[in-house]
Amino acid sequence: MKKIVIVLLLLWSVPAAASDISFDRTYTQQNFHDFSQEIGSTLIYRSIGPAVSLGITGFDLGAEAVFSDINENKDYWKKAVSGQNPPSILSNARISFIKGLPMDFDAGVVLGTIVDPGVPYFGAEVRYAILKDRALVPGVSVRGTYSRTFNVDQLELSTYNLDLSISKGFGVGIKIVPYGGVGMAWVSSKADNLTAGLSLNKEEVSRAYGFVGARLVLGFFSITGEVDYGAIPSYNLQIGFGF
Repeated sequence: MKKIVIVLLLLWSVPAAASDISFDRTYTQQNFHDFSQEIGSTLIYRSIGPAVSLGITGFDLGAEAVFSDINENKDYWKKAVSGQNPPSILSNARISFIKGLPMDFDAGVVLGTIVDPGVPYFGAEVRYAILKDRALVPGVSVRGTYSRTFNVDQLELSTYNLDLSISKGFGVGIKIVPYGGVGMAWVSSKADNLTAGLSLNKEEVSRAYGFVGARLVLGFFSITGEVDYGAIPSYNLQIGFGF
């Protein structure tokens, strides 16, 4: 876990040398709408993991990598980054922490960054376990999240999310927990500090999405993989520590 955190911290130093968000003077409102929808999809804070309640003494610390398949050949991407050469895959590194609370509630925070273009962000979540995972009953939980960019010169973006997930664990000691869910996301995107002569209105977009994944639990450690389907597909990997 320590090595993974070090790798993530190194990734945090990359954005200073990577391309930044920089809207071309020919950028259109439709360009900004399409761009906001795709980058917003990558920044939605969906904590990776099954529908479980951690309990009042439980916690989960995760080091995560998220890879999103964007439409890099579209003008709304080419004209949104300096050098007009966006990557084909957006790489997203983040660290999350979730703490169990009384009455089957959990709360969490995340700190992350898209590596290229450099877009740092933070987020928070609250979730409630409607059903606990028992012998013949799956776990079911509802979750609300929020995320927001910071230190991005020309972009101010926030996301809001509400989802419902279900999971069922199998095994003792070494445990596998498949899960899935559906949700709705809202993105609020504003362009700031634009080139003289360029004006872009604020965009408000929404999108339904789905996700499937599985967690392998090895005592206090876990490995989780998840695929999200929304405006664009995202592939997530988490190495976690908790109980």
